[in-house]
Amino acid sequence: MENNNMNNHTANSLSDRVFEKLRDDILNQVYKENDELREIAIGNELGVSRTPVREALRQLELEGLVSIIPNKGAYVTGISDKDAEDIYVIRSMLEGLCARWACDNITKAQKDRLEEIILLAEHYLGKEKEESARQVADLDSEFHEILYEACGSRILGHVLRDFHKYVHMSRLRSVSYRDRASFSVNEHKEILNAIIEKDGAKAERLANMHVLQVMENLRRSL
Repeated sequence: MENNNMNNHTANSLSDRVFEKLRDDILNQVYKENDELREIAIGNELGVSRTPVREALRQLELEGLVSIIPNKGAYVTGISDKDAEDIYVIRSMLEGLCARWACDNITKAQKDRLEEIILLAEHYLGKEKEESARQVADLDSEFHEILYEACGSRILGHVLRDFHKYVHMSRLRSVSYRDRASFSVNEHKEILNAIIEKDGAKAERLANMHVLQVMENLRRSL
């Protein structure tokens, strides 16, 4: 019985690892819409059998990222513009809740790091190099990651991290526009000030508006 449990755990671990790798590759457009995901090729690439690959593909189908057609194969569905917009609207509400809860749970170390992130982002905004946009994007991700930790809810943080991954590429396009990046950093500053003041209603409203502004910017850039 113990060996069976260990084998099941190993199979699940492999399936989870394959799932995470394929999901990241789809969201980062390594695999594009309508690309076929071949079990044998993926298994060879990742050094696993077809079973965990098959399980990972089923998980991806449940998430709407892959379509499995009987007797044909698995094909990438990806995230449509409508999907991304829906995610931003839902995420805006959850980000607002996250900021509100952070007012009561954030630590001094987290506040200090958020302030440091804002200062670093302002520094990189003053530079013209292409890598500066990447730095600002990375700092943007870290800002939100710390808020997810500061809200004090493991469940809310997990959901928001998944949403953040789903719109990763569109978010990078958004912060790469210098004007929007500058506005975004200022919005982060206002959210943090509201959290420091423990004004939950204001923090929630500002965080909600911040995500919706990103969505509006993407609409204009399409």
